Amino acid sequence: MTFDAEQLDQVLLLGSAVVLVAILAVRLSVLIGLPSLLVYLLLGVLLGESGLGIGFENAHLAHALGFAALVVILTEGGLTTSWADIRPVVRAGALLATVGVTVGVGVMTLLAHYVLGFDWELAVLLGAVTAPTDAAAVFSVLRRVPLPRRLTGTLEAESGLNDAPTVLLVTLASEGNVFAHGIWGFAGIVVYELGVGVLFGVALGFGGAWVMRRAALPSSGLYPLAVLSICVLAYAGAAAIHASGFAAVYAAALILGNSELPHRAATRSFAEGLGWLSQIGLFVMLGLLLSPSRIGWDDVLQAVLAGALLSLVARPVSVVVSTLWERLSMPDLTFLSWAGLRGAVPIVLATIPLAEGVPGAEALFDIVFVIVVIDTLVTGPTLPWVAKRLGLTVAGTVRDLDIESAPLERIAADLLQIKITKSSRMHGVEVGELRLPTGASVALIVREGQSQVPDGRTVLRRGDDLLVVTPRRAKEETEQRLRIVSERGRLAHWLD
Repeated sequence: MTFDAEQLDQVLLLGSAVVLVAILAVRLSVLIGLPSLLVYLLLGVLLGESGLGIGFENAHLAHALGFAALVVILTEGGLTTSWADIRPVVRAGALLATVGVTVGVGVMTLLAHYVLGFDWELAVLLGAVTAPTDAAAVFSVLRRVPLPRRLTGTLEAESGLNDAPTVLLVTLASEGNVFAHGIWGFAGIVVYELGVGVLFGVALGFGGAWVMRRAALPSSGLYPLAVLSICVLAYAGAAAIHASGFAAVYAAALILGNSELPHRAATRSFAEGLGWLSQIGLFVMLGLLLSPSRIGWDDVLQAVLAGALLSLVARPVSVVVSTLWERLSMPDLTFLSWAGLRGAVPIVLATIPLAEGVPGAEALFDIVFVIVVIDTLVTGPTLPWVAKRLGLTVAGTVRDLDIESAPLERIAADLLQIKITKSSRMHGVEVGELRLPTGASVALIVREGQSQVPDGRTVLRRGDDLLVVTPRRAKEETEQRLRIVSERGRLAHWLD
């Protein structure tokens, strides 16, 4: 099969139109309250055999492209996650990603066999495919809900780490080798893959951050590309030594996202854009892979029942068992149980048995697809309401400042670009009241397109862009001071 320039023109025409429509659909989905991933899935279905007639049945290609998209999505998640938020709850997140997944798979397997009537092979596959939460769904939904850091951090850590054991389990089950190594052998493989993957990612993350801080690249646009390359290298390198590439890429991105890198804000923005593009391409592709004519009412009813068992039985049991050591309150346990957001990950995992030709894999893919659609319609939009009813909503949550830094090599200093957001309490504070560390100063304020050199009595306003010069040794202290004033206002000095 050849691919010429004329075909390239057609692909670019259709691809750019689909991406543009998908981007505009994000705003539409917010206005009407419909999760954007459903719009992307619908686009794929409309482009597929039931719509424009574009045929796509290559499960192997869908599997490979799905994994590639998940690498980018996990990279974006790691780069935009605050280590300070997840550090206190990383143990809880790791337990949910390991013990919770194990318990969830076991419970769902039993329910699928004895309640839904699946044979044992398909029951194990259904339990494994639906066990992990989806990183893209968690990162996009939870960051719009004002929740305590202990909950958002736990769920983000879980979604970043739980892909590794489930990918391994689904792969072994699809090959008919799930019991070949025994329970302890399988547990050992999971521990090795997760442990080595995390260590590999951490090492590459710290090494990459060290190089980025000392590399004087000729263009600021090269820094985001370099960071993305380091994260992809973490995935591929870990996979090459038979460790978890997903754990490695998330760990590396988490280290890089919390390191003092040049043009950090630009890197995060670039990663967020790529993350959105990956989600769009992934969901459209999965929509193309679906054959609506293949789904009957029996499949829909089976998917509804399976989704109910997953959300109301398997997920709560897995959360309770895996958090016994954490002594969480009942509202916390209830919210963690309800917030098991599913998205692209279960559908991507369902392509593995489809590619391996497992008997019943097509029906499994269709059921998982319907489960994800229903879960997205029910769980995502109700999370703010559930959090409020449980008394978990944090009133008056303040977003951190948007801070970007660029190195000034010749004078051993850094230039910080600060954006005062709408919710920042820095509004109304005088420059002199910032009380920045010795040697740091506000060099310039840009307000409504006009720049001015401030003095100590200049009052800061929402929407201002500040340029702050700080000695490199005081950079972290300067950033911390700015964030404290943003959160607490001019009295932060005395409150501390």
